Amino acid sequence: QVQLVESGGGWVQTGGSLRLSCAASGRTISRYAMGWFRQAPGKEREFVATCNWSGEVTFYSDSVEGRFTISRDDAKNTAYLQMNSLKPEDTAIYYCAKHREYASGASADEYSYDMWGQGTQVTVSS
Repeated sequence: QVQLVESGGGWVQTGGSLRLSCAASGRTISRYAMGWFRQAPGKEREFVATCNWSGEVTFYSDSVEGRFTISRDDAKNTAYLQMNSLKPEDTAIYYCAKHREYASGASADEYSYDMWGQGTQVTVSS
């Protein structure tokens, strides 16, 4: 059973940057697509970014395209989300997730993921 633990969240001013990490334990995330999602207060969870099993294919929501970068280091069993040019509307709890299928492609569908972390809070002040 894979356990995912996010870290790297915090408080930052508008225009700042943060790098989130998603460390996996228990099993490898190698050859599984990974995704990042977020949930702001009073809103539903939404897709942010995903990469396929190799990390070569990535896909982003329109709201973060060009500002956020998803990556992975399978040797460290860790996925990352580099967030630049942060805006107040990026404030949310950020979750990483592992795709349920082996050798999976990138997916924005949260129902494609079977393992989730506990989340890390990101707060962007104006």
